[in-house]
Order: sequence, then C-alpha cells, then structure tokens
Amino acid sequence: MEAQEARGRGPRGATTVRPYQIRGRFLTAIALRLEGPADQRMMADLDAQIRQTPQFFADAPMVLDLELAAGAVTPEDLASLVEHLRFRRISVFAVQGGTREQKAAAATLGLISIPAGRDAPARGADREEAPAPAATPAPTGPVNRLVTSPVRSGQTIMAEKGDLIVVGTVGSGAELIAAGNIHVYGQLRGRASAGVFGDETARIFCQSLDAELLSIAGLYHTSESLDPLVRRLSVQVLLRGDRLCVEPFGQPQPRDRSGQ
Repeated sequence: MEAQEARGRGPRGATTVRPYQIRGRFLTAIALRLEGPADQRMMADLDAQIRQTPQFFADAPMVLDLELAAGAVTPEDLASLVEHLRFRRISVFAVQGGTREQKAAAATLGLISIPAGRDAPARGADREEAPAPAATPAPTGPVNRLVTSPVRSGQTIMAEKGDLIVVGTVGSGAELIAAGNIHVYGQLRGRASAGVFGDETARIFCQSLDAELLSIAGLYHTSESLDPLVRRLSVQVLLRGDRLCVEPFGQPQPRDRSGQ
C-alpha cells in the first residue's frame, strides 16, 4: 500500500533538477583598437610587442575594436588579421564597432559583435552640461570587496563596483580585478588590474611587489618591464598622464618607475 502511494505521488511531487546552471560571468579581455589598415607593417609591429610580453598575450581573449577603422580594414584584411592572431595563440572572439560589411565578415570568421564597454566616469564639465533627469533613484556607493585569505594560483577575485582589498599573499598565476583601487596587504605575485571600466584615477597598493602584470584603465606593465629597484618594496601604482608609474612609498618626490 505504501509503495503504491509513493508511486502515485511521485509524478505530481517530483522536482526536476537540471544538470546545469546559467549564470552571468565577467570576462577580462584585451581590446585591440585598430586605427589604420591591418597590413603587414601593422602585424609586424604587433608581433614585436607580443615578443616583448608573451605571457600577457598567450591564450588571452581578445576583442577587435573597429570603431576607428571603418574604412581602413577590408573583410580580407580582417580575415588575415584574425588568422595571424590565432596562429599566435590569441583567442579573438568578438568585434566591437565597425561597418555592417565588417560585422558580416566577422560573423563568417566565427566572431560575435558586441556593444562598446563601459565608459570612464564623466569629467566635471560634462556633468555640468548634462540635464538633470526628472527622477533619479537613490545613489548607491561603491561596493568594496574584502578578502582575508591568500589568493592562490588560478584564482580570479573581482570587485566589479568598487575597491578590492586583500589581506594576504597573492600567488603567482592569481588575478585581481577591480573597478576601483586594489589594496594588497601582503606580497603581490600575480596579476592586478584596477580601474577596469576606465577609471584613470584608480591605483594599486601593495606591501611587497613581485607582480606578473600591473594594469590601470587598460595601460599595463609586465614583470619584464618593471624596474628591478621596485621589486619587493611597498609601492603604489598610478597613472600620470599616459604613463603607468610604480612609486615606492617614502620617496621624497614622485618618480616614474615604469621601466621605460
């Protein structure tokens, strides 16, 4: 009797458990902004940069930004460029901007078309000229993220709407990503990318620098381009104009430690 009851209730009360989940996922990608023809000269110059920082480009996801190259890159040029990059283990997966013809050519190459990324915060003059909306929601402040354990190789920790604070060591092969600043109270050996949505005022602070990559608002340095004199020192990393500077704490005056 009990067995029959259970069979009778089963179809009505059963809960279907799907063997998968659908979630949003943030992806950090390199954007290659083309400002002229994708010819052999451009590819040779790009190859030289890849040789200088191979670990930055190896297996990296890349977006081709065609916004400034509407009339300069033909479908044939685009196909050659994508083949060129993929042969060098760069995973081109999308285009941004461009003409209908360029987007159609990209689709035949297996690339998707994506909208432009988030813009940097508006500057003062722009904010003054913008008309006030009729009704605005209550402003929300930055959402900072605190990590109180070591970040190990292969881990990616992100603060999408604020600062990222790590109390502990960041191991080689680990990655820190933040919309705002990054603070590391320990040794930084992996990758750190601050201001990833274009905030040029963002900074990176760490107690002991031995990073594989440092990036602020898209400008970056790899371990090869860092001044050896700043290694294992307490430093801050910031933008000064178009230069990414690494400055030890306690310096009497700002000094460009970019290694260039």
